[in-house]
Amino acid sequence: MRLVVLAAALAGLLAPASSPAQAPTGDLLPGTQKLELVEPLDVVMVRGIGVYAEREIAAARTRRPTLWKRDYSSQAAYEQSVNPNRLRFREIIGAVDERVAGELQISFNPALGTNKTDPIALRREVLEGVALEGLVSGQGPSHVILVPDADWVPEQMYSVAPGIPQGLQLAHRFPGETHTVFTMSVVDRKDTWSGNPDIRYTNEPHREYLYRSAFEMGRHIIGYEVQKIRGLVDDLDAERRMSKEPLPITVWGIGEGGLLALYAAALDPRIDTCVVSGYFQERDAVWKEPIYRNVWRLLTEFSDADVASLIAPRRLIIEACAVPQVAGPPAPHDGRGKQAAPGVIVNAPLASVEREFARAREHYDKLGVPDNIVLVRTADGAEAPGSPELRELLGATADVPQKGAVDPAGEEQRIRPLIEARQKRQIAEIDRFTQRLLNHSDKERAKLWDKVDRSSPEAWARTVEPYRTLVYEEVIGRIPDAPLAANPRSRKVIDEPTHVGYEVVLDLFPDVIAGGILLLPKDLKEGEKRPVVVCQHGLEGVPMDTIATDPKHPGYGPYKGFATQLVRRGFVVYAPQNPYRGHDDFRVLQRKSNVLGRSLFSYIIPQHQQTLTWLATLPYVDKDRIGFYGLSYGGKTAVRVPPMLPPSKDRVGYALSICSADFNEWVRKNTSTDDRYSYVFTPEYEIFEWNMGHLANYAELSNLMIPRPFMVERGHNDGVAPDEWVAWEFSKVFRTYDQMGLGDRAEIEVFNGPHTINGKGTFEFLARHLKWKP
Repeated sequence: MRLVVLAAALAGLLAPASSPAQAPTGDLLPGTQKLELVEPLDVVMVRGIGVYAEREIAAARTRRPTLWKRDYSSQAAYEQSVNPNRLRFREIIGAVDERVAGELQISFNPALGTNKTDPIALRREVLEGVALEGLVSGQGPSHVILVPDADWVPEQMYSVAPGIPQGLQLAHRFPGETHTVFTMSVVDRKDTWSGNPDIRYTNEPHREYLYRSAFEMGRHIIGYEVQKIRGLVDDLDAERRMSKEPLPITVWGIGEGGLLALYAAALDPRIDTCVVSGYFQERDAVWKEPIYRNVWRLLTEFSDADVASLIAPRRLIIEACAVPQVAGPPAPHDGRGKQAAPGVIVNAPLASVEREFARAREHYDKLGVPDNIVLVRTADGAEAPGSPELRELLGATADVPQKGAVDPAGEEQRIRPLIEARQKRQIAEIDRFTQRLLNHSDKERAKLWDKVDRSSPEAWARTVEPYRTLVYEEVIGRIPDAPLAANPRSRKVIDEPTHVGYEVVLDLFPDVIAGGILLLPKDLKEGEKRPVVVCQHGLEGVPMDTIATDPKHPGYGPYKGFATQLVRRGFVVYAPQNPYRGHDDFRVLQRKSNVLGRSLFSYIIPQHQQTLTWLATLPYVDKDRIGFYGLSYGGKTAVRVPPMLPPSKDRVGYALSICSADFNEWVRKNTSTDDRYSYVFTPEYEIFEWNMGHLANYAELSNLMIPRPFMVERGHNDGVAPDEWVAWEFSKVFRTYDQMGLGDRAEIEVFNGPHTINGKGTFEFLARHLKWKP
């Protein structure tokens, strides 16, 4: 017996020693504090980003002056000093296209009346195929462009159509012998034509419907309509120069028209007087207003007072008054879904108007023309526009003509077809213009990216960085803040025979966190470093969706528990929480961020950078072998985050990226009004990225991965796009890789299936490029 025991002991001494496991087993990860989180991670994350974004909006007030170099020494010096700001303002509202030299066309229509004070119809082409339409009356030398609110039509300004009180029929207030009044038709807030009969109709207001596709192309419903005003000013100014008479030009806007008047006068020094009724105020809460007022980078540089400073020293009259209230978009009806973005319009609080007016007046004071800016207000700023005081200032003192007995139903029947035909025409014209931009955008991108040297990977690396910077700063938006110390907290949430999982939270910025679930194989050996796969969920997802292997779990269908599959293959796996969860709660983050030139991915990129930096500190992680694999919105992440985070000597980055169930002709998907795949017809109102159509599509984003490996996983039946779109866009990626001798690093796997993880070619791709044998 003693010999047996001795032999066994000797055998143990001589056998190769197995390394002790280094996978943690405790309730929290070594080197972390205990995670005390009562609410779900996504709720805390989304709320914190919202708090941070609002604080940044407030901070922008003190940062804006650094972007202005105003010279008040003379009016000429001032004009020159603010011109760079004017040009930037022109860019962000999308009023950048060359206007055409159209003819002012007028036509008589008995439906508009036959008296000399009644208006006649007006049409003037401003952009190719896009015309200003409205009504004109009077023959006086003083020109007034009247821009009503979007809920009103020109005919109501003349009492030709019913619907507003007689006191608001403001076009009639200008004497015809002294004034010529042009009353402009604007795109309204109804949803009658918001859609495509071959696809679907939506409840998006017409302004939002046009905003969506225009925003992706660096255009805006605001910019289009400002161009209409400026096109009319082109004609009036030409007449003024020919006659050598003063012929003053006034633009008066009410509500939505007030926005357009303010912006048009800011861009066009030929406008002598600007009148803004019911719009001017502090703009910090613009994210609560309808999305068609969402202007990229607006509050970085332009408060309403700053816009007013572009009008100075010209005459500016602000009227604090009531405007049509907007409680939200049209309710779903007649089979239409709920696609529209939330947004309200309320009367501007008088105190807010007064504070912003005081800021604007400072510029007039410094230019020595304090009388050129006037605030007109009733006692509480909530009376109807066009007060007697304002009309006196404008010379609009005529009485509204009294009409005989009116049959409102008869007037409606007589005039409504004309109004609706004009509105439909305006919407179609702007839509067609945007679609032409879309169809030409690939050529514009090709010219932009032509300066990248594709002769070799080394040449590419030397020349591509300005483009990475361009995408980050102009499409995504970079947050300049340095990250906080990560202060990692953790708690065990998974304990399986093959692996253990910890929920982790890291600090990023004040109130902003990063977090997710870390999965560790239990067979990790002491001193062993393994590759990591970051497994990213999609829209409205959570990390556990990527982990669950129970077919009954709601996340199993699209994700197939791919994070668990990979940890069982020996990878370290991290499943992050991204902030695109919570419906309007997260979508409003885009609204709060866009006005500062930022987007959701402005937060997601530093969240991932903070996560990568922390992962690199773990003893079992090989920081040079961290790959990314995301599905759906996680696929959107795959072409936006890893391309912005290349590894370097100073920074941990992603070694590869896999885009699953998302890759497509992204610009077309966001802009087309002719394809059923388009986001123009869906509830994802946050999805649109400013001017992306002219800067970078998915091919350009994916090429920023070079020389790192990139892969697309695509199911034939995936409804995000047709195979043809995916193949078209990926072919450009593969060509770029292949021409530099890197064709083996760009792959696509197409399988028979829907919007889901396939986990075959992608798993092989991960094993090959992360150098891991399961």
